[in-house]
Amino acid sequence: MLPAPLQKNLTLPVIAAPMFLVSGTKLVTACCQSGVIGTFPALNARSSEQLDEWITQIKSELSDTSTAFGVNLVVHRSNERLASDLEVIKSHKVPLVITSLGADPAVIETVHSYGGKVFHDVVNLRFAKKAAQSGVDGLIAVCAGGGGHAGTSSPFALIAEIREFFDGTLLLAGAISSGRDIAAARALGADAAYMGTRFIATAEANVSDDYKTMIEQSGSADVVYTPKISGVPASFLSKSLDQHGVDLATHQPPTKLDFGAELSAEDKQSVDHSGPKPWKDLWSAGQGAGAIKSSPSVSSLIAELTFDYNAAIESLSNR
Repeated sequence: MLPAPLQKNLTLPVIAAPMFLVSGTKLVTACCQSGVIGTFPALNARSSEQLDEWITQIKSELSDTSTAFGVNLVVHRSNERLASDLEVIKSHKVPLVITSLGADPAVIETVHSYGGKVFHDVVNLRFAKKAAQSGVDGLIAVCAGGGGHAGTSSPFALIAEIREFFDGTLLLAGAISSGRDIAAARALGADAAYMGTRFIATAEANVSDDYKTMIEQSGSADVVYTPKISGVPASFLSKSLDQHGVDLATHQPPTKLDFGAELSAEDKQSVDHSGPKPWKDLWSAGQGAGAIKSSPSVSSLIAELTFDYNAAIESLSNR
């Protein structure tokens, strides 16, 4: 189950995934106030100083200071801010830290030192075992059909295999868009659902209306999974690639992984991002986009998800 510190004021077993350039203070606060755990990537703040300001703002807007929220840290050598961002997180005692691209025992030890919890996202069994051995509190199984840096494993296979050796908190990600999907994740053995794309298409998401409309008008077949855009296999909307004239048959992937280069041309520039930038210009989404037809407020979305989730649970019980 979810650790007790993360359950306060939770009405639905859901964590809104931290999405690069999408998740800001407005989305995080709305999620937390509506009964799910809101999170954001540290790199969405343009500096460690701004990260400090964002966390301060989120904490000030949550009427109950025990309400959990989370920050995502990219644990990769290209992230020059890792140490300074971790210090900010420690100073604020952020309840949940989600690590990506590396489960660093030093990061885990720092978060545990103030009582925080660390979840790590994994796309296959090998990475899951490495993360479990590092001492994380939870694993996020990012399965086939997910947005961003997703995996290719079936949730039926990966959840079962992880449960053979890991009894900590387990989340499921990948094409989860409805309350029924959340119930299905629980039925498979996950403690909670990890939802990204569904929260892009909300009023509070920090994206253009065009991006939201493209998600509403896309189906699962409009999502392409390729390493050619960011250098790591990830899911993107084919309509977005077409919009910028990106032909995957001829497009060359970046030669250097730099997970902060997309922030802006002014802040950070890379020779590999001279054209349309991943995430900023080339939009990501998971296959769950096919079930998304509107962009409501977060509070309205959570109310709908909760109703559908409870109805699904009741229906299964009756059967």
